[in-house]
Order: sequence, then structure tokens, then C-alpha cells
Amino acid sequence: MEFDRTTTAVAFLGFVALGVGALVGAPIPMAASTILMMVAPSMLLFGAICLGIGVKHGEHRTTR
Repeated sequence: MEFDRTTTAVAFLGFVALGVGALVGAPIPMAASTILMMVAPSMLLFGAICLGIGVKHGEHRTTR
């Protein structure tokens, strides 16, 4: 599978949506508004940082 920007963005947003959906649907004492306003942005930011590190690591490995 070739990972271009579109494929990566769809997979990234799909994983975040799956995680947020699971948290909203889980029987936990946290309001859906709290999940959407606090947890979802932090998942997006942390995921973007990890994605950037992973891309840079992949670039490093291919140049060695």
C-alpha cells in the first residue's frame, strides 16, 4: 500500500474518530461535550506529533 498524504490523513482521522467514538459510547462518567472539547483536540495534537516523528524516522532510515 502506498502511503501518500491523502491515505495518511484518512487513516489518521479514522483512528482519532474511532477513539473518540469509543469514548463517547463508553459507559464512563464523562460528558460527550468534555470528550469533544478536551480529549479530541489532545488526541489530534499528540497523534500529529507522533506522525511527524514517525515520518522523520522513516526518512532517516531510508537515507542510511
